[in-house]
Amino acid sequence: MTSSNPFDAFRKECETILEIALREAFPKAKMTRIPLEKPVNPEFGQLASSSCFELAKQLGKKPPSIATTVAKAANKSKFSLIEQVVPVGGYVNFHVDFSKFSDLTIRAIEQLDMKYGLVEADKPLKIIVEHTSVNPLHPIHIGQARNPMLGDTIARLLAARRHTVSRHYYIDDVGRQSSVIAYGYMKLDKPEPKGKPDHLIGEIYTTTSCIVEINRLKNELENAKKAQAEDEIAKINKNLDEWVSIAAELKDKYPQLFENLLKRIDEDKNPEDSINKLNRAYEAQNEEAKQLIRKVSELCLEGFRETLSRIGVSYDSWDWEGDFVWNGSVNDVLQELEKSPYVFEEGGVLEFDAEKVIQKLDLKTKLGLREEQEVPPLTLMRADGTTLYTTRDVAYSLWKFKRADKLINVIGMEQSLAQLQLKIALHALGYREQAENLVHFAYNLVTLPGYKMSSRRGHYVTFDEVMDEAVKRAYEEVSKRSPDLSEKEKQRIADFVGIGAVRYALISVDTSKPVVFTWDRVLNFEQNSAPYIQYTHARACSILRKAEEKPEKPNCKLLKEKLEHAIILKLATFPDTFIEAAEYLKPNLIADYANMLSDKFNTFYNALPVIRAETKELSKARLALTDAVRVVLRNGLNLVGIVAPERM
Repeated sequence: MTSSNPFDAFRKECETILEIALREAFPKAKMTRIPLEKPVNPEFGQLASSSCFELAKQLGKKPPSIATTVAKAANKSKFSLIEQVVPVGGYVNFHVDFSKFSDLTIRAIEQLDMKYGLVEADKPLKIIVEHTSVNPLHPIHIGQARNPMLGDTIARLLAARRHTVSRHYYIDDVGRQSSVIAYGYMKLDKPEPKGKPDHLIGEIYTTTSCIVEINRLKNELENAKKAQAEDEIAKINKNLDEWVSIAAELKDKYPQLFENLLKRIDEDKNPEDSINKLNRAYEAQNEEAKQLIRKVSELCLEGFRETLSRIGVSYDSWDWEGDFVWNGSVNDVLQELEKSPYVFEEGGVLEFDAEKVIQKLDLKTKLGLREEQEVPPLTLMRADGTTLYTTRDVAYSLWKFKRADKLINVIGMEQSLAQLQLKIALHALGYREQAENLVHFAYNLVTLPGYKMSSRRGHYVTFDEVMDEAVKRAYEEVSKRSPDLSEKEKQRIADFVGIGAVRYALISVDTSKPVVFTWDRVLNFEQNSAPYIQYTHARACSILRKAEEKPEKPNCKLLKEKLEHAIILKLATFPDTFIEAAEYLKPNLIADYANMLSDKFNTFYNALPVIRAETKELSKARLALTDAVRVVLRNGLNLVGIVAPERM
């Protein structure tokens, strides 16, 4: 019978034999669980149990003595995958029978093929993964690019687990920033983009913001001088100097655009007031404002779609924030919250007392908060009647919960407070179960050594530029390694190598840590990178092509070398790694796994002959092992959205 999880089959045998041995050796002892873990050194076996340490407290005996008794009581004759049960100190260690385990693993991979490792969930759910959701203000830059890579990989993992997954993009079209762009776009007489539209929108946004801010600060300075507020004058002058410096940079960078905008904005007596009026008009669903802001947002999104499509990211739904304002959903949420004892008004501003909710509903432990930790209030609505992002997000979340059992919001860790307040608001509204099924998938930043990104200065490296550079560098490396390939083939390989390298770099680091983006690491063909893993997969394919025949019915008992056993074990644990990555939302585990399997296979290949092994039967067994590595590397790369090439 084919096992979908070979290592789990071995683990279950170990659990069963240990339960029986404990019951026979110590019938009065009580064990609530059977702990099993992998020893650091494979010389001590493939699994070990520390249960004897717990028993020692009950029985008043030393753990080594109990381990010896348990090991003697373990009758392995009824178990096919256990070779030895050995006491080591106070542990009971289990050695797998590789002659049977190798066959079980390789046969499972051969038969399940593309499904190997992708263990289905016991209870499939409807899950919405909301990711990317970059505000349509400027091109997606490398600092934001980790979000779509993580979100897309999480969606792939969950879909492979057989959950019904829907990928959503939340378009933040409500708020001052969108109105700033629309204002600048209108002042330029709504120009048609000549290049990629999101790049034009970024230029308009940065330049308009700068000119409007300088105008606002000058007005503030005049008022401060009239009031003879010396400290305020000094503060405004310092801020003004910085913006004038930014203006000089932007004028040098976009001379024609800057001059045109400056001239047109100077004709407006109060640009700030015009922007605020546009913002309020959009929330009020004024048709002219709606057409203008939607037009600008759509232009930017058109560019986003092109960028994201290039790296293999797509969405099932594009959700406009404004729609939830206009259809009354946001107002309904506000009215319901106002009925609760958790909302108060202060200076015309509507505030939500998140800490009061926590105390009244006893949520500290449930939310993972320290006892002394206090959550600040959330502003629901400004004095001018406009709502804030998190208020609108409550309405959006309730809409999503009508379509899914679980929500995963892929949002940077700098938004942790807002996401916490959102969850608390759901509790306050009585949506306790939904709040518990709302997951904030937080991640750390991307940094470029020696480069400081600043959107307001127009200092950012676009995701498009990063992909272009990755493909260019990959082309140079491919040309150096394979000079005989045609130009068309070199470019084809460079495309999937460069794009794969960027994807891998952004998902392979633990999400709690920042990604330090350096080309030496991203395009390293020798270790821990997508090109390295892709090259290993291509190497396995090359070996199999060179073989005279397909390795059918191999004798896996012939795989006796430690290097071979290490690969067998790694292959057998792929289903475990996949389950952990999907259940705990850890995309980096798949990247780590593929890298380690590549390391083991390359060590094996460099040390032992495959096609020219000592005997034909051994060659067949090693070819079967090579084919199994090919399958698992391909499945792993597919999960993280990276091409598994047959040639490089």
